[in-house]
Parts: sequence; C-alpha cells; structure tokens
Amino acid sequence: MTPDDLQSALARTAPTADPEAAAAATRRAAEQAAGAGAADVAYAIEPSPLGDLLVAVTPRGLVSLHYEDDRLDALLDRLAERLSPRVVQAPGRLDGVRRELDEYFAGERRRFETPLDWRLTHGFTRRVLQTTARIPYGDAATYREVASGAGSERAVRAAGNALGANPMPIVVPCHRVLRTGGGLGGYTGGVERKRFLLELEGALAD
Repeated sequence: MTPDDLQSALARTAPTADPEAAAAATRRAAEQAAGAGAADVAYAIEPSPLGDLLVAVTPRGLVSLHYEDDRLDALLDRLAERLSPRVVQAPGRLDGVRRELDEYFAGERRRFETPLDWRLTHGFTRRVLQTTARIPYGDAATYREVASGAGSERAVRAAGNALGANPMPIVVPCHRVLRTGGGLGGYTGGVERKRFLLELEGALAD
C-alpha cells in the first residue's frame, strides 16, 4: 500500500466530524483563552427585540454595544483597530451584561449596573455621553440640555454628532435625548428603534 493509498483508507474510515461539537470546542477554547488573559476584548451576539446586538467587553467593562445589521466584520475590525487585535468570541465573559439586557427588554430593569469602558470616546463626545448616561429611565432631555451638561450649551450640533457616535447605545441611553419641543430627532439604529425604547420605558405619551 502506497502512502497515498493509506491516506485514502484513513479518510474513508475516519469518523465524520460533528459540526456542533467542533463549534462547541471552538467556543470552549475561546473562553479559556479569554479567561487566561489571552484576549483583550471578548464579544458575543445577543438576540433582542430590536435585532441581534454585538456586545463587547474588556477587563474594564462594557466597551461596545451595536446593532449588528449585517456589519459584524466591520464592527470587529473597528474593535481590533482601536483597542486590540486580540478579540475573541467568548459569551461567558458577557453573562452579566447579557442578563441585564434581557431584564431591561423584559421591563424588569431600569438601571444598568455593568461597568463601562469609555476608551472609544474622547473629549466633548465623552462628556456628552457621560451626561447622557445620567438621564433617568422613563425621562428625557433635549440636545441643548445635554450639550450644556457637557460644558457647551451652544454646541447642539456637536452634541448630536457625539450621540450619533455612541459606542454603547441602550446602556448609554442616547435614545432619551429629544429635540426641543419633543420631536424624536435622529438615532443611529433608526428612529423606529428609538421609538420602541422610549415606549418600553414609558417616556412617550400615547
């Protein structure tokens, strides 16, 4: 029997790999790598009433939450470029924030307690988002109020741009920022998602 014949025989008699088992093994390896400090960013895809969410954490806390909308590769590339190339899918590392998101969408949670990693934000943008993070559940603020809270009342357009660049929507509730007079204004995830979140929180009149 030639070496080629031997390889052919082994290929015919080898058990067929179980795709589900292989995927589970890959997930376990990623979890172990993350737990051993071999990953700087761990992420998971979290289902929600608004579609799948890409949720990412670092040892400091939640760093990114995005509506996936078929942009998974681009979002992961952004995390790798701006934070670290050591990005691993490790859902176990995100159990806390995933549980809080489930409770929020079920109407059982009014305040997120997961720590936040603000490294994807800087300067005025960070101040706008930190001001936004303090808007209570069921309440709303205007773009001008948020700009004022960030230190520049006249920078309404810049505040809107900062909210549009929010790397952690829902948890940092940019949906609670409305136009003066009550108009919804814009929202990176789409106005219908903004409306859904405000209605969930009871912040919109019927």
